[in-house]
Amino acid sequence: MDVPSSVNAQLRQLPSVDKLVEAAGLNTKLARWCLLEAARSALQGARANVLEGASAELDLDSLSRRTRRLAEELARPSPRKVVNATGVVLHTNLGRAPLATGAARAVADSAAGYSDLELDLESGGRGSRQQHVNHLLRILSGAEASLVVNNNAAALLLAVDTLAAGREVVLSRGEMVEIGGSFRIPEIMESSRAELREVGTTNRTHLRDYSAAIAERTGILLKVHRSNFRLEGFTAEVSLAELATLGEEHGIPLVEDRGSGTFVDLRTAGVPEREAWSGLREGADLVLFSGDKLLGGPQAGIVLGRGDLIGRMQSNPLARALRVDKMTLSALHWTLTAMLDGRESEIPVVAMLLASREILEARAERLAKAIQRVVPYPVSVERGSSPVGGGALPDVELPGVVVCVKPQGSAAGIARGLRGADPPVLVRVQRDVILLDPRTLSDDDVALVASAFAPLADV
Repeated sequence: MDVPSSVNAQLRQLPSVDKLVEAAGLNTKLARWCLLEAARSALQGARANVLEGASAELDLDSLSRRTRRLAEELARPSPRKVVNATGVVLHTNLGRAPLATGAARAVADSAAGYSDLELDLESGGRGSRQQHVNHLLRILSGAEASLVVNNNAAALLLAVDTLAAGREVVLSRGEMVEIGGSFRIPEIMESSRAELREVGTTNRTHLRDYSAAIAERTGILLKVHRSNFRLEGFTAEVSLAELATLGEEHGIPLVEDRGSGTFVDLRTAGVPEREAWSGLREGADLVLFSGDKLLGGPQAGIVLGRGDLIGRMQSNPLARALRVDKMTLSALHWTLTAMLDGRESEIPVVAMLLASREILEARAERLAKAIQRVVPYPVSVERGSSPVGGGALPDVELPGVVVCVKPQGSAAGIARGLRGADPPVLVRVQRDVILLDPRTLSDDDVALVASAFAPLADV
């Protein structure tokens, strides 16, 4: 394609990569690789604009400023720390449970040097990485055995592959859930070499449906917590205890995928979640749940239950592919120890869920005053609620208070500006009102949030 001479003339104005890198790097400590990549990107964008006939800033000063901004973005640590003012305690997009300070310190200590990850210090021989948390999980749950893998989906995959490969998994149609990222329970069955046997209907499943499905090829009975939706109206569901009796009659293991589990009684805070060990008391042979939801620890999949079944899972070659690293184990060990010590209030998720109204109101008042000092529009404290989130309890919102900011302009625009702050601040927007929830903020976050509002006072 022939390029018009006027376009060629514009393209010839563009500086070389080296010249642009030199100009953009003046008086900065940005690494050369960042500047090179940014310069190439800036020049590529300028060329594209010229060829498309769009307006483009081709002078060295403009291009060097753009290059410096792109280089700064490349050099910024990632993932970034953000301030969660949404009130969603377990926000999947924000990494779910924040680690306790002690757990984070344990991770740093573990990461910075060598450890006895798989070493038996007494004998000097090889040990098991599971030994670091197994005894704590057994004390907390009363289970015969435990196993920790890298997330709860991995725990389910390993359980199904171990106990039902080449056989059938009996599951209610009402529990065939899809979780975040289009991750579906039936797809786990396919990956695990097991065959899914659906029973009942979407809204009603009876014990007779399970009973009729049991055959020689039945590997396990599976019960899955509907972690991100609920069924209402004309519904029927078989209890875990009923399924346990049926499984025992036929010698078929019952696996409960809870999705989320805790060892702390959260019912006093309005969180209707049974403790993780309750599934075992009701007859499940294995109970699976995440470490980074209500437990408040690191990402992990925790399996509690019968020693013989967990022993088989540990012998499965998949167990090595799904194993956790030393940093996860360090964080989990600290979290479990804190619970045994009665220091669960040091775990951020637990502290957020159990936060009293007095604590929330005091923090909200400080936040409202700090924001009002830097913006001209109305700021108030009003009643509100905090979603638990994280695919744990889809319909549970905890009563509390929120700080309401009513801007003169676009609330969505201010929310976008807050996301561009350093660190970014995440809020909720309802009916052109910005809502900030003190439940997911620390006292130290108050000043950060107020400073993020300051440049947006005229928006």
